[in-house]
Amino acid sequence: MAVDRDQVMGVLAGVGHPGGGDLVSRDLIRALSVEGGVVRFVIEAATPDEARALGPAQAEAEAKLRALPGVTSVQVVMTAHGPAAKAPTLKIGQHPTPQQGGPQRISGIDRIIAVASGKGGVGKSTVASNLAVALARRGRKVGLLDADIYGPSQPKMMGVSQRPSSPDGKTIEPLVAHGVTMMSIGLMLKEDEAVVWRGPMLMGALQQLLGQVAWGKLDVLIVDLPPGTGDVQLTLCQRTQLTGAIVVSTPQDVALLDARKALDMFGKLKTPVLGLVENMSTYICPNCGHEAHIFGHGGVAAEAARLDLPFLGELPLALDVRLAGDSGTPIAATDRPLAAPYLALADRLIAGGMG
Repeated sequence: MAVDRDQVMGVLAGVGHPGGGDLVSRDLIRALSVEGGVVRFVIEAATPDEARALGPAQAEAEAKLRALPGVTSVQVVMTAHGPAAKAPTLKIGQHPTPQQGGPQRISGIDRIIAVASGKGGVGKSTVASNLAVALARRGRKVGLLDADIYGPSQPKMMGVSQRPSSPDGKTIEPLVAHGVTMMSIGLMLKEDEAVVWRGPMLMGALQQLLGQVAWGKLDVLIVDLPPGTGDVQLTLCQRTQLTGAIVVSTPQDVALLDARKALDMFGKLKTPVLGLVENMSTYICPNCGHEAHIFGHGGVAAEAARLDLPFLGELPLALDVRLAGDSGTPIAATDRPLAAPYLALADRLIAGGMG
């Protein structure tokens, strides 16, 4: 028996709001679609604080809808809006301001973990978004900063497009998606607008995204770095007290060559390396179940052993992971089997006191 829109709204009307009423009476449901057994909708909170408070309600709504006869999949995105943005008074990409006394802590944030790669195309941003969501599912208060200024991809992967607001022209209100507080330069620009900046503007933008965003209290902030060993990496490591870095690589030799350069950079900057991740490690044919190693296998684990660094695990090469990211719902936000490797990665960081 197919489920319909009225049934879904009836279930959502039974999910309470922490401030009274329910998700429907509070008019928080947006973009609801019911296609066959697939239910998709957005919970649109008024503020980031309300979005964080609605986390249990989101989980309850997903659980109740999955129990509804005829429902095969539930995809929910949490978004948050603040007061209208004052774009003319907030400029991103200024020159950095002087900082004395070495790397500084960011108030309210317990740990900052950079996700890095030596080269592009190894799935670093996919790992960063799914790790952030997985940590949030494990009960952590998580932030995600897209520091890839030239190629921001987290808005697409996290399913957000609203422009962040700035009530006072100085403080930037972040957005919330899938239980993660997030910010990206991509949210401040038109979708196809290029960032054409020299190094000082790049460093100033990173400083603003770290220091002017109202992150609130976080257990961990995941920073998705651009590939390589350039200005953003240097600025982050020299100005911010990092808990450490995770280096993502694919198994083949050409990727490992560049990963070694990233590791050498963190060593020179005295930034701890929390471990290495082998992405695109295994491909399972969806038709016959055959396991293939398209980019090789085990190279990152061997490199970690050679350097006496933790090996944090293997992540699969899977079409569904890519499709999930393109749709704005990271695979780690679902209950599908492919979420398990990312949850395991989050568990390893938590067990090591880093998550």
